[in-house]
Amino acid sequence: MSVVRFEQVVVEREGRISLRIPDLVLEERHIAIAGLNGSGKSTLLRLINGLVLPSSGRVTVDGIDVAREPRAVRRRVGFIFQNPDNQIVYPIVSEDIQFGLKNIGVPKAELPLVTAQALKRLGIEHLAERQSHLLSGGEKQLVALAAVLAMAPSTILFDEPTSGLDLRNRNRVRAVLMGLDEQAIVATHDLRLVESFDRMLVLDGGEIVMDDTPVAAIGRYEAHYA
Repeated sequence: MSVVRFEQVVVEREGRISLRIPDLVLEERHIAIAGLNGSGKSTLLRLINGLVLPSSGRVTVDGIDVAREPRAVRRRVGFIFQNPDNQIVYPIVSEDIQFGLKNIGVPKAELPLVTAQALKRLGIEHLAERQSHLLSGGEKQLVALAAVLAMAPSTILFDEPTSGLDLRNRNRVRAVLMGLDEQAIVATHDLRLVESFDRMLVLDGGEIVMDDTPVAAIGRYEAHYA
């Protein structure tokens, strides 16, 4: 797992502050980020792997400055988008996973084994030669995760991983999240998804207004924002 640190971070957009985090350290295994739409959840996630850069201050992952060394950080930090179609590039599942591996220099001879191991880890090895666009939403989400896992990050960021999924696939994603050895930082509206996590941050107006265990935070969050 990584240690993620925010130091006097401010993000400005169109002349207004959209996120302000003076001091924050994320080092627990399972961390949830909650908040209403527009509260800054996705911005916070994207700061961690350099998809968004701070207007001032800095974000580091294991001491590496995200703004200065984004490539090094992205070897440590994987990202799962809300819509897996945004990150599945190739028409065949195994080809899509191998695409990412080639980009980080995995030898050609090792690609089939690394791909098979990533798929097996999630119990979806039967999808290896399936056409990506014919998969269900839940299957696509797991394929996107397999592609990230294959590159061996220490931290994985999830942006609304259960959005649009039915109950069965939502529960499947939850089981996968809880079984990960890697650090998982999850932005979500699905509070039951993260109720067993180690820590929950709640954002409001671009600032952290709660930082506690989910057990302690969820009741207060629901009472205040219902």
